[in-house]
Amino acid sequence: MSDLLPAVTIDPKGPVRSSVVWLHGLGADGHDFAAIVPELSLPDELGVRFVLPHAPSMPVTLNGGMVMPAWYDISEVDLQRRHDVAGVRRSAGQVAALMQAEHERGVPWNRIVLAGFSQGGAVALFQGLRNEQRLAGVIALSTYMVVAETLDQEASAANQGVPILQAHGSLDPMVPIERGEAARDELLQRGYPVEFHSYPIPHSVNIEEIMAVRAFLTRVLA
Repeated sequence: MSDLLPAVTIDPKGPVRSSVVWLHGLGADGHDFAAIVPELSLPDELGVRFVLPHAPSMPVTLNGGMVMPAWYDISEVDLQRRHDVAGVRRSAGQVAALMQAEHERGVPWNRIVLAGFSQGGAVALFQGLRNEQRLAGVIALSTYMVVAETLDQEASAANQGVPILQAHGSLDPMVPIERGEAARDELLQRGYPVEFHSYPIPHSVNIEEIMAVRAFLTRVLA
């Protein structure tokens, strides 16, 4: 397990019964959402361990080749074309390994949730829909779909009905809400059960969104 991505791990007060693997956005790290964990105030009986991995650092074309934590390269500001498919697949494999590690630590697959914000949310959607084992749910915040053109061939039958929570800020200047709505529509067209919320906020989260995440986790991990 030494080749796993390094991560911030937050254990529950009692026995671990569930896991949430949560991916940060471009240029951030695993600490970015650590402060949200106590705000979720999840019931102790859910026994949720949070695993917040750090993406590897790489040059990002959109940012002038600056090296920063990233799940894949981004070359165009509209986020719709020229996805770094190799980078997405590499990160998805690393995330799958983290979930496998959680399973090997005793967490059933159907009690693992894959979550992500922005670029991390794109990877969460990519891997969550393709994961061979059934997950408890997928959370995709302020994000969009990548490599959608291969989803019909690669979608996992096990996760065809996996619950998906999407949330997006209507004032987001970095990932316009239209990208999130397009992802929602693609998912709905394929029959996925999607819960979608929008809030009058920029590229961030607010307390209402945190409460929506809490309600979703409480439901899918009940």
